[in-house]
Amino acid sequence: MAVMDLNPLWISLKTALVATAITFILGIIIARWMAKREFKGKSLLDGIFILPLVLPPTVVGFILLWILGRNGWLGSFFFEIGRPIVFSWSATVIAAAVVSFPLMYQTARGAFEQIDANIEDAARTLGASEGTVFWRITIPMAWPGIAAGTILAFARSLGEFGATLMLAGNIPGRTQTIPVAIYFLVEGGKQQQALIWVMVILLISLVSIVALNYWKKYQRRFSSHPVREVTADS
Repeated sequence: MAVMDLNPLWISLKTALVATAITFILGIIIARWMAKREFKGKSLLDGIFILPLVLPPTVVGFILLWILGRNGWLGSFFFEIGRPIVFSWSATVIAAAVVSFPLMYQTARGAFEQIDANIEDAARTLGASEGTVFWRITIPMAWPGIAAGTILAFARSLGEFGATLMLAGNIPGRTQTIPVAIYFLVEGGKQQQALIWVMVILLISLVSIVALNYWKKYQRRFSSHPVREVTADS
């Protein structure tokens, strides 16, 4: 009996975790900025941020390939310095981050927009700095939405296929994620091995969602009176 190659599992987990970390940071920063400001062209910019969510993954992959490929305006730079992005592990992270970013951004922005500005203003009146208000009031109150966006981004990163295949290809041990492995196993008639990977990715996603739900319930108990907490440390 042949030993099953576990590389797709490690590549997928590593890719999803790094991509989620990127979308988590960028999603919070951009969502907070968009939620609190009004300016000309805001709707257009918002549409650009959400666009990867509605575009076919192959179209996203083509755009990334056009930008980061050997002849792309950004990819040519990395090629010249000897660090090509296409068909590398970095390409899997970029593809996963791009397609999952809209989920993190949209969910986090909705959470920030639902926060009562009077609560933040009350904390400022009591002497809290902007940094304290953000970390001790804004983030805790928006946390259920941020957490939901994080798990959605992770699940989307884990399941990304189309853009990954176009930008990173199918290189075993390097860029072959679980979804890519499933596709080529099915194409090769290896249904049983493909089913094993399907069950693995289903299990990881389910465990992540269940764990997040318990964590959100735990965190919610500490965010009911953020102003009282912040005044004690400001």
